[in-house]
Amino acid sequence: MAPITIQDVKVITTQPYANQRLVIVKVITSEPGLYGLGCATFTQRFHAVVAALEHHVIPYVIGQDVQRIEDIWNMSMVNSYWRNGPVLNNAISGIDEALWDIKGKLANMPVYQLLGGKTREAAAVYTHADGADLHEILDSVQKFQAEGYRYIRVQSGGYGGKYLGDVRPEGAVKGTYYDPKAYMRSALKALEHVRSAVGEEVELLHDIHERLSPIDAVGFAKMVEPLKLFFLEDALAPEDIEWFTQIRAHSTVPLAMGELFNNPLEWRSLVERRLIDFIRMHVSQIGGITPARNAAIFAQIYGVRTAWHGPQPIPHRLVTPLTCTSMSGHRTLAFKNGAVSLNLCMSCFPVYRNAVTVICIRMTNPD
Repeated sequence: MAPITIQDVKVITTQPYANQRLVIVKVITSEPGLYGLGCATFTQRFHAVVAALEHHVIPYVIGQDVQRIEDIWNMSMVNSYWRNGPVLNNAISGIDEALWDIKGKLANMPVYQLLGGKTREAAAVYTHADGADLHEILDSVQKFQAEGYRYIRVQSGGYGGKYLGDVRPEGAVKGTYYDPKAYMRSALKALEHVRSAVGEEVELLHDIHERLSPIDAVGFAKMVEPLKLFFLEDALAPEDIEWFTQIRAHSTVPLAMGELFNNPLEWRSLVERRLIDFIRMHVSQIGGITPARNAAIFAQIYGVRTAWHGPQPIPHRLVTPLTCTSMSGHRTLAFKNGAVSLNLCMSCFPVYRNAVTVICIRMTNPD
């Protein structure tokens, strides 16, 4: 039997929300009606990803056997010689995820079955609560509680306290200016207020978003330790990851890291030394399902759990039932160390439900 090959690849750009510039890849095969969809979203530099796909990656993969996912991924990575950056990784991810989608259709199975099958009946998800003051923040948290969320990320005035106040000196150039100490005080008060109001039945998370200097991140991790967070996210920039040894030495707060990571050398040491508790990589930024599968298996050996990052889902009524976060759901269902996934849309496709959480993922003939 002749192999099924890649006949064409379409790149779809869409912006369903103000800050969500999404890149979707549609791989069309030689089998009539058979295609796959994948995510190649690098929100801040989407034009560069589109160019990488159209001028480099797509010409290389045309005519390739759709079954050879591993081979296509590896050859696409080394074909450019220079590699492991966010632009190329996202471009490769679009192809990779689409090929996994195709393989699931050919096997008549959801992707999580191809990854080894379910290890849980549902995947926990979390959402974001924020506000201009303590009252608004608590209202936001309680609204999500009423919807069934048990994992809620609590922020105060945006990432790093972006909206806490204008601290620009007179004559300063345009831009966003931060007051790290004001942010630390505000975030701590918000977390304390919410914890005292909702008790310990709700898991609280917080994202520093690399907005603090390393020494302030160490101090903040100590300050929030009594609040029993589910995890503290992205306490450090990738350039400062050696400071995780200091955070670990001074605080027992669980740590999640990886949103800006591109290649295995960035997370391997943190996992091996057990300096973090959750790998938090943006799936398309590391190259798609194939490297994410490898990272999850590697992390499981060291007792590190997964909390994949991805862009906001696209409502199925706008473009397609496949979202750029859907594959995170497949990995969370399939791997024992799957912990929690970002979810900003409760209305996509509620495939799996338990009493308190909904995981919105697209599956091929879900069982």
